[in-house]
Amino acid sequence: MLALDEPITFHHEPVMLAEVINGLKVNPQGVYVDCTVGGGGHSRAILEHLEGGILVGLDQDPEALAAAAERLQAAGSQYKLVKANFNQLAEVLDELAIEAVDGILYDLGVSSYQLDKPERGFSYQHEAPLDMRMDPLLSWSAADLVNELSAGELAAIIKKYGEERWAARIAEFIIRERAKEPIRTTGQLVRIIKDAIPASARRSGSHPAKRTFQALRIAVNNELGVLENSLQQAVSALRKGGRICVISYHSLEDRIVKDFFRKEAATCICPPGLPVCRCDKVPRIKLVTRKPLFPSEAEVTRNPRARSARLRIAEKLDVLKTGKGE
Repeated sequence: MLALDEPITFHHEPVMLAEVINGLKVNPQGVYVDCTVGGGGHSRAILEHLEGGILVGLDQDPEALAAAAERLQAAGSQYKLVKANFNQLAEVLDELAIEAVDGILYDLGVSSYQLDKPERGFSYQHEAPLDMRMDPLLSWSAADLVNELSAGELAAIIKKYGEERWAARIAEFIIRERAKEPIRTTGQLVRIIKDAIPASARRSGSHPAKRTFQALRIAVNNELGVLENSLQQAVSALRKGGRICVISYHSLEDRIVKDFFRKEAATCICPPGLPVCRCDKVPRIKLVTRKPLFPSEAEVTRNPRARSARLRIAEKLDVLKTGKGE
């Protein structure tokens, strides 16, 4: 999956593929879950390493699942694709009677498959309906948000999820323009954002609509709201020695993953200054990467969409009922 800051190109190259496969330590007989299957690039590589193992792929986008199914056919038959949000991970594994897994992958953000289809409304570079729903059955689209929320609500979303310094001004311009006519297309919104951001601030940096589009996409799909809950489910599902790999593309996602991993790996959460640990905190994971891995220069040159990617990896410990684990 990818950040929304790169030109449209019609290819589906999985980001940091070698690092993911090495990070997962794929066991040919193991059970693996791709929580964000997208177009199936990572899933296919995992499947090609399996001999008797099983791959489960989740995605809430039925079009992405169809594309993944087509891509995986040539790689083997030991896979199951399920239409589900990754927040339903535990439920899916229970339905498939899978008690524990050997590896779990998250490739966060919008997928290449979704971004390469302008009509889905994720891209600020093509005129299209302002949609941005990863699951087409979601009740609220990006158009609903910009046409129905108050200026304060819009500004809060754009500021929090887009880290946009001009959030309040953009929200004011949206309110003003929607009073004239509803905002229904990506092109309308891009023009409003460009008008709202002063020319001097648009002369450098990324596309002026990047942060606002990111913010709306995150809000529409509640991406950050479900992430930590899903990570909790993932760690619980891993067997001893199992690995979890998470690729994120902006600081908000990465901060959630980093803080979650550190909390789960901590051996003590007592207040500073206590002479003796009294919390009996049992770590569930150990950090394989204390700092994130980044794509190589060669990969970024070949696939500019990988530029903002960062990969964090952790491994499940043998958590005992008593003691601190291994």
